[in-house]
Amino acid sequence: MSSHTAPAYTERTVPFVTDDGVELNLIHIRGDKTPDKGPVILVHGAGVRANIYRAPVETSIVDVLIREGYDVWLENWRGSIVFAPNLWTLDQVALYDHPKAVQTILAETGESRLKAIIHCQGSTSFMMSAIAGLVPEVTTIISNAVSLHPVVPDWSKFKLQYMVPLVRQMTQYLNPHWGVEAPGVVAKLISLLVNLTHHECNNAVCKQVSFTYGSGFPALWRHENLNEQTHEWLKEEFGAVPLRFFQQITRCVQRGHLVSFEDFPVLPKDYAAQEPLTEARFAFFSGEKNLCFLPQSQIQSFNYFNALRPDYHSLHLLPEYGHLDVFMGKNAAVDTFPLIIAELNKS
Repeated sequence: MSSHTAPAYTERTVPFVTDDGVELNLIHIRGDKTPDKGPVILVHGAGVRANIYRAPVETSIVDVLIREGYDVWLENWRGSIVFAPNLWTLDQVALYDHPKAVQTILAETGESRLKAIIHCQGSTSFMMSAIAGLVPEVTTIISNAVSLHPVVPDWSKFKLQYMVPLVRQMTQYLNPHWGVEAPGVVAKLISLLVNLTHHECNNAVCKQVSFTYGSGFPALWRHENLNEQTHEWLKEEFGAVPLRFFQQITRCVQRGHLVSFEDFPVLPKDYAAQEPLTEARFAFFSGEKNLCFLPQSQIQSFNYFNALRPDYHSLHLLPEYGHLDVFMGKNAAVDTFPLIIAELNKS
């Protein structure tokens, strides 16, 4: 087991309220030296929290960004497990959460522009914000796993199409933490099902995560990429995710790209039907062994943006990585973070 001593940072929580009245927050992390490269916002995925970028590894992405001189801001949007479970959609997050988070950072720092690192459903929703022209101040966007074109394995398609409607009749949420504590009959039934079908490790939350979010054993990372501490730490980093979100992502997967779920006039109905209202440069990342969203997701999105503006955007396929291990892997500081930093430093 590797020992990990976190560097000494000062951090403060900066609350903000969205235009639809939801109380969210940003975690602002500073090191010893004053950052000279401007602010960067890190956006987490579904059913986790901002803390997901700070796994107990030798060097986290936060460590590297601070060392590089970036001003680091972690966003807790309405899907974060630090807040009470709610029936969020990607539309709500795109319209209300990310634009207000960006405005809050700019107000706090006095800067006029910032960069973003976005992952999974933080990435799809942030992509929606960008295409809709709601975050024009964001100049560079590092997107991991999925963005405009969600492509999933066949087993995931089956689960989305047939199992989600079934489970929705019993519960409004799925929660991988049921592996540790299963309150009620539905939670116990799902935990039993997971334990009968998943034998890849002894971590009940790890197994529930794979059941909830993809295909494979495990689905969101490769075990060989995680140190023991991280594998154990994950138990407390996953929480409730609404089935309503899975309804939306099912529609998007069936259409082959992001579509709206609710009827907000400000948001496009179809995100591939109009030219994106953003000048941001995108760097698309995917683990080649991602079993949550296939690498094809990011390849398609890169091809789409590259056709609109050739030789501006970039694509990085990471051979031995899956989904979240791109950030939490024990060797990510060597394998993936330098590529991310190089992209951030380009402009």
